[in-house]
Amino acid sequence: MPSKRRRFSAFVKILFSVTLVCGLLVAAGYYVLTTVEPLETEEAEPGCRLDLPEGSYDMRVSQAANASTVGGVAFSRDLPPEAVTVAYATVWQESTFHNVEHGDRDSVGLFQQRPSQEWGDTDQILDPVFSSRAFFDTLADVENWQGMPVHEAAQQVQRSADGWAYDQHEQLSEEMATVFRGTDGPAATCWFDEQRLADLQETEADLEGAREELGRVFGTDPVDLPAVPDPSTGDLGWAMALWSVTHAEEYGLSSVGYDGHRWSATDGADDAEAWQETGEDNGGKLTLN
Repeated sequence: MPSKRRRFSAFVKILFSVTLVCGLLVAAGYYVLTTVEPLETEEAEPGCRLDLPEGSYDMRVSQAANASTVGGVAFSRDLPPEAVTVAYATVWQESTFHNVEHGDRDSVGLFQQRPSQEWGDTDQILDPVFSSRAFFDTLADVENWQGMPVHEAAQQVQRSADGWAYDQHEQLSEEMATVFRGTDGPAATCWFDEQRLADLQETEADLEGAREELGRVFGTDPVDLPAVPDPSTGDLGWAMALWSVTHAEEYGLSSVGYDGHRWSATDGADDAEAWQETGEDNGGKLTLN
């Protein structure tokens, strides 16, 4: 049997090794804490968020802006929300709401319409308002389009190689149509990075340009809002308010007010609080700043 001296010596060696390892770990930790620069918090990318029944859905600002324009043009044609659903399903499939300057053959724009098929010239089709009008006017000419499945109605307009492809976008498109038709009130918000937010807060807003474009998109002056929303088309006032939010950067808007609520531009840190109830009675008018 090993002697007590040997067992004691082995114990001392183990204790020494453990102490040494612990000391090295402590020293290494101290070195990291005192010499390594802390990781910087990543700045939130600009974007927009929609409140849908199944939860929030994020989009790029440009995508949300295009979606609000397509939905707005439907008001100018007195079309029901189902028309917007068909249009959204089409745009998701054709361009994912990016106003692309190229595509299959000579296709361009949100709907990938072709100048060679008499949708208009290239510059016209790249105007989301023009291309949306062209889509809705053609859809309205389709007999019984409202009685068709979404993908079939879209195919009657587009005449694409695979009409079934529009079907996969129906649910999201229907929920988005509810948002941008204003039915759910302040159901969309957008935020910006620090530099863009500073620009919005420091520069003078192009209020005249924003109001002029609102009139072009929706087919009516933004000061002539109906006292009661039309259930067959949507809530025009809220639709205009959400359009203004998604186009805030383009027109330098730092706040949008409507129906006792006010949206203020943020840097993304508190975008959930961007819409605030103010209790203001503005007579049903849309206010931009």
